[in-house]
Order: sequence, then C-alpha cells, then structure tokens
Amino acid sequence: MIATFQEAVQYLYENLPMFQRIGADAFKRDLTNTIKLCEALDNPHLRFKSIHIAGTNGKGSTSHMLASILQQAGYKTGLYTSPHLKEFTERIKINGQEITQDFIIDFVNRMQGVVNSIQPSFFEITVAMAFDYFAKEKIDVAVVEVGLGGRLDSTNVITPSVSVITNIGWDHKDILGDTLEKIAHEKAGIIKSSVPVIVSEKQQEVEQVFIEKARESKSTI
Repeated sequence: MIATFQEAVQYLYENLPMFQRIGADAFKRDLTNTIKLCEALDNPHLRFKSIHIAGTNGKGSTSHMLASILQQAGYKTGLYTSPHLKEFTERIKINGQEITQDFIIDFVNRMQGVVNSIQPSFFEITVAMAFDYFAKEKIDVAVVEVGLGGRLDSTNVITPSVSVITNIGWDHKDILGDTLEKIAHEKAGIIKSSVPVIVSEKQQEVEQVFIEKARESKSTI
C-alpha cells in the first residue's frame, strides 16, 4: 500500500519503462496497453470532449493557449502535456490547477494489480491517469498533447472534436521514420473519421500526406 506522493511517483518512475530514461525501448508500437488500462477504468476517455494536438514544434504552446482560451470561455478544461519540468503533477491540469497528490496516490494503489499484469510504460499509465482524473472531475473538454508521433501514441485512443498538427520536422527519426513524409504519416495518424483537422504550417514536402489522410478519413482539412 503506497502512503505518500513521493512513494507513488517513485513507483511510476522506477517500475515502468520510461522514454527519458531508456529511450526507444519504452515506446510501445501499438495501443493495446492503453486500451486495456482504459477498459480497467471504465473507459474514462469516452466521457469528455477533447482536442488532440500533434506536431514536431509548437504543440506544447498550442495546447496551453487553447486550454487558456477554453477556460476563459467558461469551459472546465483539462490539459494533458509532457514531459514535466519540475514536478510530475505539471502533466495533468484542470483549469490551470495541477492534479492533486492524493488522486495520484489513490490511482496508483487502485491500479497496481492491473499495472503488474499489463506492464505498461510510464507514459501509458500517465495517460490513463489523466483520462481517469478528467472523467472523475467531470470536465467539459480536454486538450491532449501527443507524446511522440501520433498514430501509435498512447493518447491516440481518443476521438477528438478536432485534431491539430502544428508542423513536421526531424524528430525521433529512429522511431518515426527517416524521411519527413514518414514522420508526417505517423503524425497524421491522429486524424480520425469525419473529425476536422487543422494543419498550422503549410509544408510543400509533406502537405500531400495530410491531404490524402484527410480524404481517406472523410475529414475536413
């Protein structure tokens, strides 16, 4: 039984594969673990609206600006971003307030059996925690930043009201692909059927990737 916030965070850091610590080996190449975690939590991601944001640069600032605008407009707004700068709680916020330490302690205690069975990554369990927190707090909308890529990112279990792709650059090419087109294809994976997508920078070398994916998905681009 975990009793303190420090113990809960230590459990998350030390027992689960973490990209910042071990690199590409922590990246799971399908959504199976996240789907299982969400099922164990009664699919919290289905209980709120969301905006999904991917891209190489600018996705963090875009996420924070959108969350601020939505909060100012009167919506109870969740924000999920990564990584954190100083404290784990920075990753999960509602109306600018970080997730409570008590919720993290309770979540880890509730989910230890499932975690031991599924063996998810640090990022996968953190995404599940964010969605559980947002659902329990009955938010109106969540702004969800992709961790890495898009298509296989743990956050991609959501079906958002709108998808946003900021731009495409040379990030994590060992995982996402060795051309801009391959990287764009991975990030285009957040485009969902009939869900509009905003691409904030027109880049000639990759724009066709988004056009084709939007056409396949019957999405307005």
